[in-house]
Amino acid sequence: MSQDFSRSKRLLVPKQFKAVFDSPTAKVPGKHLLILAKDNQLDHPRLGLVIGKKSVKLSVQRNRIKRVIRDSFRHHQVALEGWDIVIVARKGLGDIENAELHLHFAKLWKRLARTRPAAPTEPKEQHSQDA
Repeated sequence: MSQDFSRSKRLLVPKQFKAVFDSPTAKVPGKHLLILAKDNQLDHPRLGLVIGKKSVKLSVQRNRIKRVIRDSFRHHQVALEGWDIVIVARKGLGDIENAELHLHFAKLWKRLARTRPAAPTEPKEQHSQDA
């Protein structure tokens, strides 16, 4: 899988965000943020960001945070295959330095990947004994 962040790897329309908000499969709380995720039945993950002015006042900080999150997502997307992910920012996220954000998101992506239910295994065929 390529490490790009093309349109196909983004949540673009409100309907896609609403699907994740209405029935998330996984919730991963983090330091000053919440990650919500839902299965998307695709071979790649998609990311949506909700970083409002109430949570992070300055646009410079909001844009910096988005850049860091997207970069971290690009590097960890193989482990996140099949998820629609929405990140909701909370107060204080703008005060965290870039290096700390990268480390924090690396841990959060791993936690999210562990919440994925194990793939159902194929039932073993029972051999009938013919007489």
